Amino acid sequence: MAFKNDNKNAATSEYVDKIVAINRVAKVVKGGKRFSFSALVVVGDGKGKVGVGLGKAAEVPEAIRKASEKAKKTMVAVPLMEGTIPYAVKGKFGSAEVVMKPARGGTGIIAGGPVRAILEAAGFQNMLTKSLGSNNPHNVVKATLEGLLRMKRPEQYAEAKNAVVTINEGR
Repeated sequence: MAFKNDNKNAATSEYVDKIVAINRVAKVVKGGKRFSFSALVVVGDGKGKVGVGLGKAAEVPEAIRKASEKAKKTMVAVPLMEGTIPYAVKGKFGSAEVVMKPARGGTGIIAGGPVRAILEAAGFQNMLTKSLGSNNPHNVVKATLEGLLRMKRPEQYAEAKNAVVTINEGR
């Protein structure tokens, strides 16, 4: 018997959700340990906007849902030019450090787990990265986002210097 997939209530989200980390945490109380879960989620629209959220709950799906909601609320725009960044940048948060460099078309995203999640959700296609220092997913994600937020588009530099910038589209 064949079933027809006729689910009209399925919400087609325009956002890309990436689960970076799920941790089981324990609270010690008089009767023993109480377990709960925390989830770190990255949400992006694939067009240059990305957000990070942390959710905590007694069950994993609820923690992921809370994290996704927080990430959607904290979305920020990052410079996305031809699938990569305009110039090399370094982001630092705590002892985590992330170096990001632009790459030519066809290179793909060369990055580890937490960094890759942010770059894919934001819509980057070609990028070279290296994560240095701490490999704590929370700090690596925040360092990546900090580096992307420090960047300026060439037009913003031109405005600051009252100069004209021509962008070479044919690299």
